Amino acid sequence: MSDTATPVSNLHHERHPADAGRPTRDEIDATLHARLAALPAPKLHADYEKQGSFLYLDDFLPREYTERLIAAVHDVTPAVNRNYLPGHKAGGSVSRHTLDKLAPFIADLYRSEALIKWLEAISGDKLQLSPEDDPHAYALYFYTRPGDHIGWHYDTSYYKGRRYTMLLGVIDDSSCRLDYELHTRTPNATPEPGSVQYPPGALVFFDGDKLRHRVTPLRENEMRVSLTFEYVTNPNMRPFQRFISNMKDSIAYFGFSQVFRRKGGKNGQA
Repeated sequence: MSDTATPVSNLHHERHPADAGRPTRDEIDATLHARLAALPAPKLHADYEKQGSFLYLDDFLPREYTERLIAAVHDVTPAVNRNYLPGHKAGGSVSRHTLDKLAPFIADLYRSEALIKWLEAISGDKLQLSPEDDPHAYALYFYTRPGDHIGWHYDTSYYKGRRYTMLLGVIDDSSCRLDYELHTRTPNATPEPGSVQYPPGALVFFDGDKLRHRVTPLRENEMRVSLTFEYVTNPNMRPFQRFISNMKDSIAYFGFSQVFRRKGGKNGQA
C-alpha cells in the first residue's frame, strides 16, 4: 500500500537550501579525495573481507556534505512516497528521479569518481553506476511515523552481477538500529549478529546479497532519514528479473508513477 506523505512538521534542523552554492563535480571529487586519502584503505579492505563483505565507519562524510544532505531532506519532504507492507515494512521513500529534480547534489555525490574508486578499493570489485532507470540507484528513506521499520531482508541483486549498497546517515533523532547478521551465506561459517545506530555522516557498505539486515521500529516523536547508493558490477538484467524488480520497487518503495515513469529505456521495453 502506498500514499504520498504530507511534509514532516517536526523537522527542527536549521534550513539551508540544498542547492545554494552547490559544488561542482570537480570540487566534490577534490573534497572526497582529500577525505578518503586519510582513511587506511588496505586495512579497511581487510576488515571488509573479514566481516563477510561488510564495513561500518561512524565518521565518513565531510561535515559540509552531511549538512547539504540534511538540507536536501527539507527540500524533498513533500515528495515522499509512503508505503506499508504488513509484517515487513513501513516508511517513506524518494527515488533518484525526484532527487535529480529537487536535490541534484546527491546525484553528483553518487557519481563521484573519487568515491567510486575508494569503494572499489574496499570491495575489490570493479563498480559501475546503476542504470538511469533504476529508482534505487540513489534514494532517501524516511522513518517519520511511530512503527516505521523494515524487517529482515537482503538487498538482492536482480542484475546479472553483484549489487553493492552504501548507506549514509543523514538525520537520526531516533532509537532505531540497523541490526545485521554477518556470514549468513559464507560456507562453513557461523553467522555473527551485530547492531549499529549510525549517525549523520556515517557509512555502511556491503554486498547486498550477503548481509541479512533490518531497521528496528521508530518510536513516538522520533525521526530517521538515510541515503542509499547502489553500485553494480554488471548493469544488465533479464526481462523477467526486470519485471520482478519493477513490481517490488513500485509496491514497496516508490510507487508506479516513479518506477514506470519512462517509456524509453529498460523499463519501457519487453
